[in-house]
Amino acid sequence: MEITALGYIGIASSQLEQWSRMATGLLGMQQVDRGGQMRAFRMDDRRQRLIVDGGSDAGLAVMGWEVQSTAELNRLAARLEGHRVKVTRGSRALADERHVTELIAFADPAGNRLEAFCKPALATEPFKPGRPISGFRTGALGMGHVVLNVENVEVLLPFYRDVLGFHVSDFGLKPYGLYFFHVNGRHHSFAMVGSGRKAMHHFMVELGSLDDVGQGYDLAQMDDDRIAYTLGRHTNDHMTSFYVNTPSGFFIEYGWGGRVIDPATWQPHETFDGPSLWGHERLHMPEEQRKRMRDMRLDAAARGVRVPDPRVPPMNCAWLDSVIAQE
Repeated sequence: MEITALGYIGIASSQLEQWSRMATGLLGMQQVDRGGQMRAFRMDDRRQRLIVDGGSDAGLAVMGWEVQSTAELNRLAARLEGHRVKVTRGSRALADERHVTELIAFADPAGNRLEAFCKPALATEPFKPGRPISGFRTGALGMGHVVLNVENVEVLLPFYRDVLGFHVSDFGLKPYGLYFFHVNGRHHSFAMVGSGRKAMHHFMVELGSLDDVGQGYDLAQMDDDRIAYTLGRHTNDHMTSFYVNTPSGFFIEYGWGGRVIDPATWQPHETFDGPSLWGHERLHMPEEQRKRMRDMRLDAAARGVRVPDPRVPPMNCAWLDSVIAQE
């Protein structure tokens, strides 16, 4: 499989200052670029992970997927073209803007822009978080995950599963199609919800400490209407997290303790326990919908549904490894 991780996300939003304050002061990212209508943010030893372009308010602008080499990039491009997907070779200027050696661009059947790249540039300076945090869990697991609202899951499923080679982790069919995909040991790097509309649902970043998440939760509660989902734990990837509203109208999940699977032995399966084991009260939803989600959690609790306590793997972050070595 060519694609190994989610490398970066691009957002189109004119609310640049609001994004900068949230990304640094709440999430703990490091802002590295204030030039013109572009903002870029670091999470680790990569030059950038999150890009915000102020040229429009389109929301999700691009998902950047990493491959290991030029040969893997060429192999992916050939397979896409074999399935009649238009592939564009990224210019030198675009590669420099993305801080990668080379890339290709294409779209999924719903028109979402994707890029695949190899050989990302590393920063020469240590990562400096925007607020005191232990760091983000990235490395081989990638930036985190992206979840999209889509009009029809069945239309997109063959593209992501059969053409791109994403592997199904698990799925739900009621009350709507919901598919989770892995490309490495992270339980899912991509998911799609058949909600009947086309939009970003959320992206997730994972922290190195539960206290990072708890302190972020305190900070988020200080802003009116910032919290979208209360603190809770997911049933499938075991992430303990909360969700915040962003200036672009979608959510960010801020979590810890996500499940790491063995892709070689993992078997996809249908899930029936609902998305959350406890918590994650969806404050943005009407009461009727909130009650339905709450009833699913209470039913799981009545049946004694539990998931294992997380065995958190090493951070695999060069910046954090150097700090620990010095200490």
